[in-house]
Formats: sequence, structure tokens, C-alpha cells
Amino acid sequence: MTARPNILFIILDTLRRDHLGIYGDTRRTSPFLDEFAQNATIFDRAISPAQWTIPAHGSLFTGTYPSAHGLHQAYQRLSGSHPTIAEILQVAEYHTVAFCNNPLLGILETDLQRGFDHFFNYAGATPDRPVDMRRSPARRAAAAQLRQLARRISNEFAHSDFLFRMSLSPAFVPIWSRLVNFKGNTTQSLEDLLAYWQQHHAGGAEKPIFTYLNLMGAHTPYRPPQQYLDRIAPDLKHDKQAFHFMAHHNADGLGWISPPDEPLEDWQQHTLDSFYAAEIAYQDFYVGRLLNGLKQAGILDNTLVIISADHGEGHGDHGFNGHSFVVYQELVHVPLIVRYPAQFPAGKRVQTGVSTRRIFHTILAAAGVKPPLDEADPNANINGLSLLNAVNGRPDTENGIVYSEAFPPVNLLNILERNIPETVTQLKLAQVRRGVYADNYKLAVVGNQVEQLFDVAADPAETHNIASQQPETVQTLQRQLEQFVTQSPTEEAVGQTDVSSEVMANLRALGYVD
Repeated sequence: MTARPNILFIILDTLRRDHLGIYGDTRRTSPFLDEFAQNATIFDRAISPAQWTIPAHGSLFTGTYPSAHGLHQAYQRLSGSHPTIAEILQVAEYHTVAFCNNPLLGILETDLQRGFDHFFNYAGATPDRPVDMRRSPARRAAAAQLRQLARRISNEFAHSDFLFRMSLSPAFVPIWSRLVNFKGNTTQSLEDLLAYWQQHHAGGAEKPIFTYLNLMGAHTPYRPPQQYLDRIAPDLKHDKQAFHFMAHHNADGLGWISPPDEPLEDWQQHTLDSFYAAEIAYQDFYVGRLLNGLKQAGILDNTLVIISADHGEGHGDHGFNGHSFVVYQELVHVPLIVRYPAQFPAGKRVQTGVSTRRIFHTILAAAGVKPPLDEADPNANINGLSLLNAVNGRPDTENGIVYSEAFPPVNLLNILERNIPETVTQLKLAQVRRGVYADNYKLAVVGNQVEQLFDVAADPAETHNIASQQPETVQTLQRQLEQFVTQSPTEEAVGQTDVSSEVMANLRALGYVD
């Protein structure tokens, strides 16, 4: 057994915290995850730094907030000034591998794939699996060329407003969402991961392994197997109106991102939520199979397992759909489960507010690996930002303050400005929204304007704006947020910062500089 832990980092993409049994859902949406969590530490107030995949993963992989890492759009690349968790562990003699079902991460050229020895992608027209490594050199070369062509086409959609707008039309959504593996392949990716880990350990590998897994089961469109829908909502089994409604929803890509014209009727809300919950239950079954398989093989004995979500999903909550423009709880209050018996007690629930960006620091601290950052960089203090501080009731460098930032996705914003410009102006969708958490309170700001104040402990659904009742709390949190924005380094500032010789040596080792 290796002295350093193996690391399994699982992101359940687009998974709302309030739809899991361990967080109060009573519909048996997650029995296998709930059982696993009994032997883990559960964080009750974990907050995602961003509301959608790209900036959220920029934070998960670098440990920085979106305003610091600067990766806000699908057509951007992560700056080399920010080493990723995979790059750091790779240099530290970890074997790094990803099993990814999200096309934004597996196909788009964002540089979030940096540092992985193997990045297996199950999304898109040309998936890449471990089995492909056993093909002949000629077939591997041909497959690589085909994947490169598919990547170029996919990246064209990320850069072209016209192509992206066309892809969201009802005529095209059913085609690409079904035929090009938009949600990847959950069963294949989990089977491959389990086999890969078993082979890695059976071979007596000297290197510990770091694995990132992304699953897309909870993402639109929702087409759960009937048996799971029957379990969650048996009343819908013969409801033709409900199935017609979902067929329309699944084909309406523009509706996934647009604020609804009218609130959903009760039966529509029930239908949409039930299909979503059934997808979660279906995915949970396979996640349970993976975790049980690793446990039975004895592989979990020295493994740090972290399970979270990059963000949640809106189904008309607060007048928004999808996960594009706001920082309400349904988008940024995410699940977080950590199993590592050596440090994280089984059955413990942590009430302290924490940012999931600190998963980065927690992994490095557990691995005993120092990031290649200047000592003056607050992000270098992995022990001060490790989640262990919250577990043990110790103060940390966040001082109980947590932030979330919603930089509007430009490609989506351009479509809405073309179709519903008045709504964009009225709802201020073009402006950056931020939330700051302290104790039980959360202040939401759009641009420089205070939007709402919530007591999220007493009002977890954020239905009561208490800003007018507590002006002093508003002022305190507003000053805190303004300080955060002012102190956040820009890309220009990063490029002008003097870097020590030690950090330069580390950056050379990572391949950033010559």
C-alpha cells in the first residue's frame, strides 16, 4: 500500500443539493450515495464559486475564484499562470487520469485537460476510451485524427453565435443530444474507471493515482429509464400530457437557458422535477456500483474520495431556468461528501460555510504536495485552506467568508439579446452577479447594486428578502464583497507580477516556461 493516498474526485454535474437523501429529499433519489456518505464527512454549507461548468471547474482545478483565474467563457483558455491540480500532482509523481462525460470539458479547448496522463472523453461524436489504447497504431492514429476533426467542429460552435444559436433550435437539439453523446456514457465510463483502477493496483504500480470523474446524468435533456421514473413519480406512468410536455422541453434548447415567460403550472413543475429526480436516481445506481466495486477490491482503504457538484439547476426557481446568470441557492449550494478515514470522521456533518474551490487545497494537503506558487500568494497556503480546518473547528484563511460569482456566458447572452432584448435589460442579465456568505447571511449583488439579502439558515429557498430589515448587515457584507472584487488579481496583474526563482523552477517543471 502506498503511503500517499490515492485520490478519486467525482463531480456529479448539474446536481442540486436539495435532491439528495442526505440533504432532505425523501423520494429515494440517492440511496447508494446516502449509504456511502454514512462513512464519510458531509458538508452542509458547501458553495460553488460559479454557476456553470467552465468557471466552476476553473476554480475546482486551480483553487481560485473565477475573478482570479479568468476562465469565464467556453471560448477562453485557462492562463498558464494558474497550475491545475492534475499538473501539480503529475509533477509530484501521481498517475493522473480523467473519465469525463461533459463535452465542455472533454472537447472544448479550455486547457482544463492540462496535467492528465490520460483524459478519457465519453462525450461527442468520437469518444476516447481506455480500450482504444489496445488498438493497432494505425487505428489509434486514424481515431486521433477523427477526434481532432470533431474537436475543431465543436470548438467552432463555441466561437460562432450563428452556429450555437442554430444548435439550440428544436430541429437540431434531438439530433445532437442523442446521436453525439452530449451526456457521455455513464455506464461505460464507470466500468472503465473501475477496470482501470483494478489494473493499476494489480500491476503493483509505485505511483498513487489521481482520478477525476465527471458524470452528466442530471443535466438536460431528461430521459430517465421508466423504472426510475416510476419509483420517483408513479402517478406519471400513464400521463400522456406529462410525457408530451417533457418531449417539448427536451427539444427546446433555448428554453433551457431563457427566463420563462410565465411560471410553470403545478403539474408541469411536478413533471419536470420528477424527470430530473429520476435521472439522479438512475445515475446514483451506477455510482453505487462503482464505489462498491472499489470497496470490495480493497482499493478504498487508502483513498481520498471527494464527491461534489460543479453547480445545480434552476427549474423556474426565482424566475430563471438552467444555470447561466444567477447565484441563487439552487445553483451554487452544492453537495460535498469527503471520505478519508485517516482525516475525515465518518458520520460527521460540518455546518461551517466553505467554498468548493478548497477541494484543490484539501487534495494537495492530503497528498503532502506543495503547489508551485509564491509564498506570498494566498492560494499557496494549502493547510490554511484545507477543508480539514472546518472539520476540526479551526479558523482558516477564509475567515468564514465565502463568495460565488456569475459571469454571464457570452454565447448564451448573445442569443437572448437577439431574441428577448427587453428581458435581458430588465433582469440585468449582461451584468456580473455575485454572492457573499457570512454566518447565516448571504448578500446578492448585481453589478454594483445590492439585489437581496437572505438568512439562508432560516430561509434555505431564499424566498424572503430581508435587506430593508437589516441595513447594517447589508453594508458590512457589501464592503466585504467590494474588497474581494478590488483585491482579485486580473490577468494583466498576474502577467506583471514578479515571480521568485523557486516558483520559476516549478513552473519550468510543469512546462509553462522555457
